[in-house]
Amino acid sequence: MPKAILFDLDGTLWDRTGAVRALATAQHEELRDDLGHVPRQQYVDRIISLDDNGRTDKTILYQTIGVEFELSEAVVARLHADFWARLESFTRPFPEVVDTLARLRRSGVKLGIITNGSTRVQEEKIRRLGLAELLDVVVVSEREGVRKPDAEIFHRALERLGVTPSDAWFVGDSPDADIAGAIAAGLRPFWRACTDWPPPTVACDTIRSLHQLLPLIT
Repeated sequence: MPKAILFDLDGTLWDRTGAVRALATAQHEELRDDLGHVPRQQYVDRIISLDDNGRTDKTILYQTIGVEFELSEAVVARLHADFWARLESFTRPFPEVVDTLARLRRSGVKLGIITNGSTRVQEEKIRRLGLAELLDVVVVSEREGVRKPDAEIFHRALERLGVTPSDAWFVGDSPDADIAGAIAAGLRPFWRACTDWPPPTVACDTIRSLHQLLPLIT
């Protein structure tokens, strides 16, 4: 049984793509006077594509949308502000996440998150998801000054837990940042299978739900 299991946040513990899709759909419905000339599905699909699993700066994303769909600067600014104002309201954990983390914690496994992104934004997501009380450590790239897949960010999390890499697992959805990063750091990697990323090209365990971790620790 592992002494610690660390998790990616976006796409692993909550459905980020689903949230962005819902937000973009709401934008199109509520700004019909400005976006009505663009088919809804085209608008939503383009937002998802440009977002690139959260890697694209949202200023650039909405500037691109503005050019492609011939939107005024005022509308672009409104859409951009709306994204950050409401993304958190669409933030929900995958159905099995809270129960699985609680059961892992009761079993004596230390738990944590390693995530790339803004400290304020990522910590607010964790709070909204209701996960903060279930975690022993949260490591955010902005605060650390190092990002996945750099092994250093994994090692910092483990050092704070007092656990060696050989006694830890890492669960994530990105083949490069999560799976390759975990392998480089010496952790056992688990890929949460999804359609947002291609399968990893390196050997790793594959799960489709966090519940699948539970039989492995008994």
